[in-house]
Amino acid sequence: MERRVVITGLGVVTSLGWDLENFWTRIKNGESGIHRLQSVNDPRLKCQIGAEVKDFDPFPFFENKRDAKRAERFIAFSVAASKIAGAQSGIDFSESAPNRAGAFLGTGIGGLRTIEDAAETYIESGPDKLSPFSIPMMIGNAAGGILAMDYGITGPNYCVTSACATGTHAAGEAWKTIKFGDADVMFAGGGECTMTPLTIGGFVRMRALSTQNDEPEKASRPFDADRDGFVMGEGAGVVVLEELEHARKRGADIICELTGYGSSADAFHPTLPHPDGRGARQCMERALAHAGLNAEQIQYINAHGTSTPPGDIAETKAIKAAFGEEAANGLMVSSTKSMTGHLLGAAGGVELAISALALRDQVVPPTINLDTPDPECDLDYVPHTAREGKLNSAISNSFGFGGTNASIVVSQFNG
Repeated sequence: MERRVVITGLGVVTSLGWDLENFWTRIKNGESGIHRLQSVNDPRLKCQIGAEVKDFDPFPFFENKRDAKRAERFIAFSVAASKIAGAQSGIDFSESAPNRAGAFLGTGIGGLRTIEDAAETYIESGPDKLSPFSIPMMIGNAAGGILAMDYGITGPNYCVTSACATGTHAAGEAWKTIKFGDADVMFAGGGECTMTPLTIGGFVRMRALSTQNDEPEKASRPFDADRDGFVMGEGAGVVVLEELEHARKRGADIICELTGYGSSADAFHPTLPHPDGRGARQCMERALAHAGLNAEQIQYINAHGTSTPPGDIAETKAIKAAFGEEAANGLMVSSTKSMTGHLLGAAGGVELAISALALRDQVVPPTINLDTPDPECDLDYVPHTAREGKLNSAISNSFGFGGTNASIVVSQFNG
């Protein structure tokens, strides 16, 4: 019998907060979480804006307070989002088989802040002054390890790292793990904290970041003719995936069903997407095939939509190619990165949560700042204002440097 996979918990930590319902309200209202940077103060940087998480206290989310003190910020974000998702799901692991639950918590870059600080310490003071916790704070799989210890779960547990597609790949691989029978419950998503001078300076040199510093809230403008790059965000997004019968037996509230997953590679360029969007098209088509759906059965796409000039055009072309011109014209497409910024390895988890909430409430979140549409981006991007609609299935897209692509299909649960 086919094992179906449902979503029973959602957790986010973003610049728009980490209370899930308040976050969702702010997204629906088109509120921007992008401001002048506070954690990085270097006037030499051409980019001075970002979507920072403010006033975040990690301690309530850790069983061991020493772990909280030693946790790099991206680790703390991931653990917090996982605990929020776990609380919503209502799972009690003392009543479940611990070897049937696991976690795929990814990160695109990992503990770069710790690496920068450790390098500076080494250069200025020598190796004997390095913290003994430097390595545990750097490694990408630390969040999954802490979550496993806190919950006592011993199932599959590893870190997915695939740049900006990380969170979506993590959820897709967790979906396959449950379908293949290796687990009944999986935490899946990603966390990221790359607000450092090195990261910002490096992305600026690539001409990837927006430098519209005078109006931070308007700097992330996917599909707009005046876009000039993405705005970096930080945080985490995690979902609880559960085998359907396992969820039913414990009376879980099912938010929606994860029905399809596809991945691909552009095989084109280290950072640029294929101009025709062929890799993005391929992974959307695979996700649809796994879901057993045709183009007309998708009503909404949460686009990767980073606000980079080539990326938005390539994704638009990919959607048209995958869905056909007629179907694509009937789709609602939006980029919530216009509000959250681009969370890199955490983006896929946050946007999967948003897609699930869109299905739950039958509301499509807007793309804000879309004032002057790019003529080459001519789909319905739900500009400025959220829109009610009949939503049965949606796709969440994530595409990363190195030409890596991932798409996930979520559908209304039909028992």
